[in-house]
Order: sequence, then C-alpha cells, then structure tokens
Amino acid sequence: MKIICVDDEVIVLNHTVTLCKALDGEPEVYGFSTAKAALSHIEENGVDIAILDIDMPDMNGLVLATKVKSACPDSAIIFLTGHSQYATDAFKMHVSGYLMKPVSREDIQNEINYAVSHKPGVVQSSHIFARTFGEFDLLLDGEPIVFSRSKSKELLAYLIDRNGASVSRKSAFAAIYEDKPYDRPMQKQFDVIIRSLKETLKEYEISDILKIQSGEMRVVNEKIDCDLYRLLKGDTEAVNAFRGEYMSSYSWAMLTEAYIYEKLNQ
Repeated sequence: MKIICVDDEVIVLNHTVTLCKALDGEPEVYGFSTAKAALSHIEENGVDIAILDIDMPDMNGLVLATKVKSACPDSAIIFLTGHSQYATDAFKMHVSGYLMKPVSREDIQNEINYAVSHKPGVVQSSHIFARTFGEFDLLLDGEPIVFSRSKSKELLAYLIDRNGASVSRKSAFAAIYEDKPYDRPMQKQFDVIIRSLKETLKEYEISDILKIQSGEMRVVNEKIDCDLYRLLKGDTEAVNAFRGEYMSSYSWAMLTEAYIYEKLNQ
C-alpha cells in the first residue's frame, strides 16, 4: 500500500509519517510539506491513501484532494486537521476519513481499514434496519426489502426521516410529489401508494412498524434500528460511518443532511 502524508507543519508531518510506517502491512509511506511536491510524486508513482492537512498556505487541502482524486481516482482521502469547521466541506467531498489532531496510530489504522474495506455503513445488529447514509434501504435480517412501487419506498423513507413523528397525508404527499397538486386524482394515486406500502410490510411480516390513524401516519421508531437514529444519539460507529450522503435519491432529505452537518460541527 502506498501512503502519502501532506502537512506544512514539519513536526506534525514527521509524526504522522512515523505513525503510518508502524501500520499493519508495512506500507510505503512518503511525507511532503508542500502540495506541489506531493502532486509531483503522485504523478510518477501513484497513491492508495492520501492523508492531507487542510489548512496549508500553498494549496488548501480540499483543493489538493480533488487533484489527487483526478490523478488517482481509486485513491482514498483522509483529512487530518486541527480545525473542525472544515468538516462540512470534507464530508461533501465524500472523503474516506476525517481526523482531528492530535491522532494516534489506532486512529489512522481505523480510518485506513475503513477506506480499504469500502465499509458501506453502520453494521446491522437488529432484525429491522433502516440504512439512510447514501441510498435508502430497509433491511430485514441483512437483506433489502423489495418494494413493488418506488414511491411506496420513498414514503417509508420520509416517515423514517421524521423519526417517529406523526405526519399528515397532505404533508407526506407534498414531500414525495413536490409540485404536484393535491387534487382528487392525485389523492387517489396516493391511496394506491399507501396501500402498496402496507401490503409490502405485511408480506414481510413487519406491519407493526407503521401506524396510520385519523389521516396521519408515522413509523414506530422503537421497532426500527437506523444509522440516522444512532448518529443523533451520538453513537461513534454511526458518526464515523457518515460520509456526506443521506438518502441521496430524495430532494426532501437535504434538510436532514444539513442538520447532520450542523450537529457534527458542534
């Protein structure tokens, strides 16, 4: 494995290089105090893992990361910084890791293990698991549930996003149909979507996760394990698993994604 470390603070750079050389597998490690020198090395030798400081004078680490990925698309980027305000920009780039200084060998090893294994997210440990980081899926004993209608799946995703709060039919409709009018024909179409969702949950024998009463609906979040719910409770595994994407197929999810960024920056 080829690793480069880039940091304009020489003492920090040397320490990071030393930690990386002690990692499992005896990686090839090179340290650079300037982005220009690092890029020159990459162009000739390639790189598997790039551990980059963000706040550097000659080239911002975020800019450097884009150039590294351009030269070596399969490389993994791990940011090492003393400034938490960069976390949002780093996550938006879908980087493999983000570490706050000072770090230990174990910290770097964990992030590299994540990058190498392409870990998809939080490990499921419950019968019903909602995976919201990246694309949305509802997993039953590790296998994704198949929905007969994509809008039914989106409706369930929206209710899971609401974290157990009751949602009116009209509000749910507005979220998943956006600018469509809530007229009689569309209300009938929405009835089909709701019925399809109920039938799918019944088929998989998990009807009890959905409650519909008096024109309002909600998920019973106590019956669902979810990476978002874990993150909101401060679960370390969930925090580390978030890589900047939340229910990426759905535009309404952007509000929660922004809230996650804000929470992680606190």
